[in-house]
Amino acid sequence: MEIERIRAPIATDLHAVNALIRGQLRSDVALINQLAGYIIDSGGKRLRPVTVLLAAQACGYAGDQHIAAAAIIEFIHTATLLHDDVVDESSLRRGRETANAIWGNQASVLVGDFLYSRSFQMMVGIGNLRVMAILADATNAIAEGEVLQLLNCHDPDTTEERYMAVIRSKTAKLFEAAAQLGAVLAGLPSEQEQAMGRYGMYLGTAFQLIDDVLDYSASSAELGKNIGDDLAEGKPTLPLIHALRHSNAMEAQVIRESIEHGGLEHIEAVTRAIESSGALDYTRALAVEQAGLATVSLAILPDSPAKDALMGLAQFAVNRRY
Repeated sequence: MEIERIRAPIATDLHAVNALIRGQLRSDVALINQLAGYIIDSGGKRLRPVTVLLAAQACGYAGDQHIAAAAIIEFIHTATLLHDDVVDESSLRRGRETANAIWGNQASVLVGDFLYSRSFQMMVGIGNLRVMAILADATNAIAEGEVLQLLNCHDPDTTEERYMAVIRSKTAKLFEAAAQLGAVLAGLPSEQEQAMGRYGMYLGTAFQLIDDVLDYSASSAELGKNIGDDLAEGKPTLPLIHALRHSNAMEAQVIRESIEHGGLEHIEAVTRAIESSGALDYTRALAVEQAGLATVSLAILPDSPAKDALMGLAQFAVNRRY
């Protein structure tokens, strides 16, 4: 399903979310307005707020607090992007220069902090302790995931289990929170709330797995960031981990040294090893499995256009090229 069809049931709500985001970005500090506005307006897919809105509608929610919840999720996500690009020393995101490449690391970190604190203010405005608990836990898990990923960097002995722990904390947890919030706002029982959380967790895992595939198979123009960024940063993502286990001794040594030292000196040799070892197919198959589990988790919901869109979102996560 195309992203436009996925967004169709919540088009009016998504417009309201975008308006709220712009309103909540206003600050007396000009640099905050410039930098935060730059990244918010940089063409992201808004998949996390879309997940909130679709989940709320599919769960039968009839209020308006899902608009604020979706904006909060996007602020938290944007804050992590600002911090990520500093940690990773990235220069390109969504086809544009990163904020840190334009304004510097200090400004990017501090505006990321502003977005976190603004999201906390908005949480209080919702006035639901369960919502606050879910978002607080998600934010903490994301921070832990970032630290875990830092520990894995330049470590060729990183296992698939350690890699999965990183992406479940760093990426999947916010999708989990996004889907769970829809059920919480709708007042659904705990069993259904947890099922929606599982949907988000599987969706986010599939999304990150495909991100890691695209880092070695898409073009920079399609992906909106530099190809081989993970290798340049010494990140042992699943395609590298699998290739390291299923390549010949010479190829494995090149991969190991590339992870240890980072850089793109051996990108062509590493890419050949990844392709010949079946690492991309392996990672993509795991993503398809996770997307399937996400769809199964939606069985607790009645049929509706929003439920169909949530199922389509799981397919989009694995079929996309950007």
